[in-house]
Amino acid sequence: MRLRRIRGQAEALERAVESGTDCGLLLQQIAALRGATNGLMAEVLDGHLRETFGSSKRGTTGTAVVDPDAEIETLMKLLRTYLK
Repeated sequence: MRLRRIRGQAEALERAVESGTDCGLLLQQIAALRGATNGLMAEVLDGHLRETFGSSKRGTTGTAVVDPDAEIETLMKLLRTYLK
């Protein structure tokens, strides 16, 4: 779904550039496209971190030493601030 939205925004931006749309409106479209790609990046990174580190912090009894989901969520909140 996100990729279709990004593709639609990119196509709309291309049409706007070709039609000579005002720079202010182009900048607004570019910012929206950047926001959409940053959202996709955050989603993919979240999945990657959960797959990579989700089960790696286990003690000898198989119980979690730390809550990996909480650690990942903290990291993702920090990253999202940089991706805005």
